[in-house]
Amino acid sequence: MNELPAYAAELLYQSRVARLGTADRAGQPLVVPVCYAFDGRACFSAIDAKPKRVAARRLRRLRNIAENPRVSLTVDRYDEEWSRLCWVIVQGRADVLTEGSERAGAVDLLLSKYAQYRAMGLDRETATVIRISPERTLFWRWESS
Repeated sequence: MNELPAYAAELLYQSRVARLGTADRAGQPLVVPVCYAFDGRACFSAIDAKPKRVAARRLRRLRNIAENPRVSLTVDRYDEEWSRLCWVIVQGRADVLTEGSERAGAVDLLLSKYAQYRAMGLDRETATVIRISPERTLFWRWESS
């Protein structure tokens, strides 16, 4: 991952929601809002227990990742005062983690960031986690000329 300026790293660490873009084998895109955590090397998002229309393992984002692991994660800050606007886009490869110490560590990061995950009992032994390994980052903020 290319070196991030301080504002972009702060945005990745501290933002509460991102948009995950996936596409199936044919290129049909899907963008969904996700909670996530960033550990300085990768971004992680869990498939949690919030109500869904299909079983978690059948979610389109997971099917898309199985068919096409190329993803994009967008984190942005909007403000009515446009001089405060900024965004970071992480482009890379997604992998679905269903076991192992990396998955458990990712769940720990998510539990520490979101009280809602602690309340719903996100389980470090059974949670499905999406890892986004950055290959390229894009970033922007308003800069006066």
